[in-house]
Amino acid sequence: MQSRGNQKHDPLGEFEALVLMAVLRLENEAYGMRIHAELEQRAGRRCSYGALYTTLDRLELKGYVSSRIGEPTPERGGRAKKYFSLDGAGRAALSQSYQATRRMAQGLEPHLGGAAW
Repeated sequence: MQSRGNQKHDPLGEFEALVLMAVLRLENEAYGMRIHAELEQRAGRRCSYGALYTTLDRLELKGYVSSRIGEPTPERGGRAKKYFSLDGAGRAALSQSYQATRRMAQGLEPHLGGAAW
């Protein structure tokens, strides 16, 4: 559903949006373990690493994130970290999702326990 003319992107699922937000927030430190911790700490969202990497792979196939392999580190037994960054299409899809959520939530604060957007 990605289209260039009206800038519509495939709708994001809730978990996809949370993962993109974590990648955006973590900037140059967005790798699996840090993204996982960010989701748990900020969103209270527990997930397996398998579910996280499956989602990151799907977001990469959609063109929403890119990945790169870092240098191997001794603390990881010589293994390298896989870092993720948000691409332009991912930023646009996240913005579209965020704005739609804000519009839908507008005026619902009294029904949601006073949560403000």
